[in-house]
Amino acid sequence: MSKVFEWSYKKLLEEASAGTPTPGGGSISAIAACLGASMVSMVANLTIGKDKYIAYEAAAKDIQKEASDIITDLENLVESDIAVFNQYMDALKLPKDNDEQKATRKAAMEAAGIAATKVPMEIAEKALCILKIARKIAEYGNKSAISDVGVGSSLAYASLESVILSVDINLPSIRDLIFVEEISTRKEKLMAEGFALKEETMKIIRGRM
Repeated sequence: MSKVFEWSYKKLLEEASAGTPTPGGGSISAIAACLGASMVSMVANLTIGKDKYIAYEAAAKDIQKEASDIITDLENLVESDIAVFNQYMDALKLPKDNDEQKATRKAAMEAAGIAATKVPMEIAEKALCILKIARKIAEYGNKSAISDVGVGSSLAYASLESVILSVDINLPSIRDLIFVEEISTRKEKLMAEGFALKEETMKIIRGRM
């Protein structure tokens, strides 16, 4: 289990508020995504076992399982986000007294920068997955809790939008221009798809309220 996920909510807030760099933006974005997924899961569970929604029983069970799997993945990504930040800080502290040390440090910082970009992108991908399942269950989920699907979708999009900032801050320092271009293209698609899904979900939800 993630160390962060073993904390009380109060300790999480204290640690996030402290003058230390972790848990930082990437980790907090992942936690927000977990909360979004939990709302989608809740509505799925409130749909399962109800005669009124029996036609959607299997679909709701699939949504519930997917939401649970996403939360597990995000829990691991919180730890990964902290680890890659520490990797970057370790690279930054490497000596640079001669050309060999400078080259070693530069290579270490490049590797750390790429790692610190890949993890937020993985978090963003998971946030998009939440937006997709929220869009699905918005159409048939238990109507009495349908607003909670909107909460889940909103939190997932906020996570997506927020964690992309952790990508944006790293890209300028990365020298691998092919990697930078690939990430830049992918993040724009993620944002566009995520926004469209959120808007579609909200429209469905408001039509059912």
